Amino acid sequence: MKKRLNYIVLMILMLFTFGSCKKYLNTVPTGLLVEDSIFTSLTNTNAYLAQVYANLPDEFYQRFAPNSNAGPWMGASDEANNYSQLFIMSNQLNQSSWDATVGGTYWSNFYKPIRTATDFIAKIDGANSVEVSDFLKAHFKGEARALRAIYYFWMLRLYGPIPILSSEIDANATGDAIYFARTPFDSCVSYISNQLDTAYNEIESVSNTSHPADQPISIGSTIEYGRITSGVCKAYKEQVLMLAASPLFNGNSDYASLRNTDGTQLIPQTYDANKWKTAAAAAKAFIDEFDPVTYSLYTSTGSDSFTNAYNACKNVVTTEWNSEWIWGRANSSFGTLAYDITPKLVGYNSSVQKGGGFLAVNQSMVDAYFMKNGRTIDDPQSGYQTSGTSMFKSPYDVQTRSTFNQWVGREPRFYVGVTYNNSYWMDQGSSSDEVIVNYELHGNSGRSQSTTDVSSTGYNVRKHLTVSHNSRSWCYIRLAEIYLDYVEALNESDPGNTDILKYLNLIRIRAGIPAYGTGSLSAPGSQTAMRTAIWHERQIELAFEDVRYFDIRRWKIAAQTMGQDVYGMNVYADGDAFYTKTLAERRRFLSRDYLWPIPNSEILKDKLLIQNPGW
Repeated sequence: MKKRLNYIVLMILMLFTFGSCKKYLNTVPTGLLVEDSIFTSLTNTNAYLAQVYANLPDEFYQRFAPNSNAGPWMGASDEANNYSQLFIMSNQLNQSSWDATVGGTYWSNFYKPIRTATDFIAKIDGANSVEVSDFLKAHFKGEARALRAIYYFWMLRLYGPIPILSSEIDANATGDAIYFARTPFDSCVSYISNQLDTAYNEIESVSNTSHPADQPISIGSTIEYGRITSGVCKAYKEQVLMLAASPLFNGNSDYASLRNTDGTQLIPQTYDANKWKTAAAAAKAFIDEFDPVTYSLYTSTGSDSFTNAYNACKNVVTTEWNSEWIWGRANSSFGTLAYDITPKLVGYNSSVQKGGGFLAVNQSMVDAYFMKNGRTIDDPQSGYQTSGTSMFKSPYDVQTRSTFNQWVGREPRFYVGVTYNNSYWMDQGSSSDEVIVNYELHGNSGRSQSTTDVSSTGYNVRKHLTVSHNSRSWCYIRLAEIYLDYVEALNESDPGNTDILKYLNLIRIRAGIPAYGTGSLSAPGSQTAMRTAIWHERQIELAFEDVRYFDIRRWKIAAQTMGQDVYGMNVYADGDAFYTKTLAERRRFLSRDYLWPIPNSEILKDKLLIQNPGW
């Protein structure tokens, strides 16, 4: 425990010489610095702060989770699966076959930057004032404080109540001074939200025309994207308040027995409706301050509205630091995810990028997308057909081609998110033949081609994909999520408020489908119906962006979603037989799986640290 809590960083990440608009995480380790030299220069001070950033998760690296602090979030939710790749962490979660050793990396790896940030905050005011201006001291302190709060938030949503270490721990401490009990959940939330408020004020206090608080900071002439801004502070305050209001932590009697050794109750047992009101207010405060001057919904223009919507929903996650991005991780390992979602494409020449194609979309996710008319596929007026084929041109295709009717006439976000059989491939290379994806048994990306590099459902995730597989930035949070948080919290605290339809419909309009309450598409008529509509919209709009895994846990519906069997097409057949709904994977979700287990090694080190139920 002492080693973990008193982690002292000696390896400092020194910055590259930046060109214009480089990202702050473009760092390399170059050597050791003694503690006394850290704050003697701007270069060393900035590099020490970079060490706090260095543990930010690289979510393009999910195949190798928990390496690079990536999570297994896509494959471990009901969106997708990596079932053919048995070594991948998500498969252990999907079978509830994991134990307290799995996922412990996040516990230890997030406490490291928490400790570094605390040390940085305590010492930055004493930095060399000739090189580190008062502006930079205040801004750097706000960045470190916000990062520490965000790491705590990420731990809170995984493990539940965690020990909050708000001050430095003496490196020579022994005995009871190195034992820490878990902080009650509501106290964790108060601490994190208050720290984000303080960080916001520290950054705002030194805002000027050269360095606006809501814009990425510049060091010299370099804009360093990926650094904390005032907008990031307010966005994550709203996020932690949403978590606190949600059923998993708001009066959840399943955790009545979760208490510290002294009897302290860790998760509140009484439902507090006011928490939704507080979360709604925080989301609205963000919107009022930053929308649309700082952040705005990303849109695309052109002569065809359907194509415009497709391009907007595609490019909002692939165009780095666009108007909708609030925060992200720069210089991330896109090539890893690109391989996972690119089909095998056997038989084409080397100019065509080929992949493993094993990150498969679940049929339940395919079915979740709306039709072009904005209706669900089970709506009698939707026009959805369950069988047969039609000649159809997708928004990314160059011509019409035979398409299974279940995939014809869907909303633009479907074509952004899902690669299906007989799809025109994004990267045609210099192939003399059209590159068309075929998931049938003997197709170019079918099961006969590989036992592991194959889709288990006959679909692949398409979102995030571009022709270039070079590294690029991952977006952690964007404005659409703030809108959806706001309407969810508002529906729980003030059902019927006109802002609910207003902001929900802004998402739908950008997505190219009719707004609720227009034409013949009626608005959801009750709080329950609206809740269902909001949850559904979140599932589609934020698909494959590492949101769904946490949503269905905080809503306490994971047993019905993550625990359901996975279906897809019949990948063991060719021709018409392929288009048969077929069981691909059986899953299991137990009540213990809502909260991750604290690593056993930490429980053994700390006599005050108690384990989560079921572990």
